[in-house]
Amino acid sequence: MTLLTLPQLAATLPRHARLLGIDPGRKQVGLALSDVSRMVASPFQTVKRGKLGQMVTFIRAVAQEHEVAGLVVGVPLSLDGSFGPAAQASRDWTLELSAQTGLPACLWDERLSSSAVNRMLIQEADLSRARRAEAVDKLAAAYILQAALDSLPGDLTPF
Repeated sequence: MTLLTLPQLAATLPRHARLLGIDPGRKQVGLALSDVSRMVASPFQTVKRGKLGQMVTFIRAVAQEHEVAGLVVGVPLSLDGSFGPAAQASRDWTLELSAQTGLPACLWDERLSSSAVNRMLIQEADLSRARRAEAVDKLAAAYILQAALDSLPGDLTPF
C-alpha cells in the first residue's frame, strides 16, 4: 500500500467511518479516534510498542470494533521540516502497518505535539510527572488527529 495525502485518504472513506490517529513512540503508541462525522478527535488508548505483528492484530481489532477505515500517523519531522532518520522509520512503520492491516494511511506532521500536550497537562491540568506519562501518548495522538481533521476542507466531511 502507498501512503496517501490527507485529502486523498478522506476521499476514500465510507460515510460515517472513523479515523484512527496514531502517535508511534519508541516505547508506547498513543491512539485516538475521530467521531463518525470526522470533526472531533478523542484520546482512546495507549499500548506498549511491541512487534509489528502484534500491533497489526490490535489495530485490526480496533478498526473492526470502532468502524475505523483509515489511519493518520504522526511523523516526527525535524524542526526545519526535513525527513530525518526518525521520520523515515515512522514512514516505513506506517507503510508496513497499512499494508498488513489493509487500512489506508497518511502521515501527519507531529512536530512538538508531545511537548504541547505536556505543557497543557502541566499548566492546565496540573498533573504530576507520573500522571502525565500515563496520558501523554494518547493525548498526543488526539492532538495529531485533531490537527488533521481541522485541516480537512468542509466538502470532504461526510454530511
